Amino acid sequence: MGKGKNVTSDTVAPTGRAPIARAILITGATGGIGAELAYHYAAPGRTLVLWGRNPQRLADIAARSTTRGAKVFTRQIDLRDGDAALAAFEEDDAAHALDLVILGAGLSDIQGPDDMTEDPGKVLGLALVNYATPIALATAAARGMIKRGGGQIALIGSVAGSYELPFAASYSSSKSGLAFFAKAAGLSWRQHGVFVTLIAPGFVDTPMSQRLEGPRPFLVSAKGAARRIARAIARKQRDYTFPWPFKVLEVLVRLVPGRLRERILLKLAVGQKDRA
Repeated sequence: MGKGKNVTSDTVAPTGRAPIARAILITGATGGIGAELAYHYAAPGRTLVLWGRNPQRLADIAARSTTRGAKVFTRQIDLRDGDAALAAFEEDDAAHALDLVILGAGLSDIQGPDDMTEDPGKVLGLALVNYATPIALATAAARGMIKRGGGQIALIGSVAGSYELPFAASYSSSKSGLAFFAKAAGLSWRQHGVFVTLIAPGFVDTPMSQRLEGPRPFLVSAKGAARRIARAIARKQRDYTFPWPFKVLEVLVRLVPGRLRERILLKLAVGQKDRA
């Protein structure tokens, strides 16, 4: 997967390909996509700053990335603590002068079939990890990059951000908010040399998506997803949805009358294996 050119109407910044990043920070590095991004970017002469929650997996990913020639620094951190995340970012940016920041950490949850609402505590966690902390980190990154003459920021959202999913209201809305921020901030920061790429993946074969019960159409491997994401970043694409059928679906759904759209969304049934 991931071969060939993207045939959607995803927008590309007019300034060509990005220069090779030397210092890269990746949040969510212990997740499926984050780990593959670390392996993709690991190379001699490159510094990787990897953030994640699982210390053992973080160490394993760092070790493998080091064997590929990269200089690797790790940080065990939970983005639900936004103040701690901002303080940590300031330390890492001061130490490494980051020129590419990939904000890929995320949480997901689905409302149980017998529940009238989602769990309020989980809703708060989703809002912090999927939206509030990433946009704060992106803003901190942009501030440093502007002072240094430019850089790139990638925010990893989801195709779910294009739909008001009744069984995942907090997840879909957090990704929708992230998408709007990426587009608005991109307009603001581009004139100062900072380019923002919004990534909206469909189903990727990671532990997070493996919790879902039901079909996962157009499933992409984590390695294939990382390859596509890196290509979109290199091209300075403003937004990139993959696989391409989800981009087509996004366009088609806009043509559906509102009431019919609501009926379709209410009929969608998605379960989750782990309710903890």
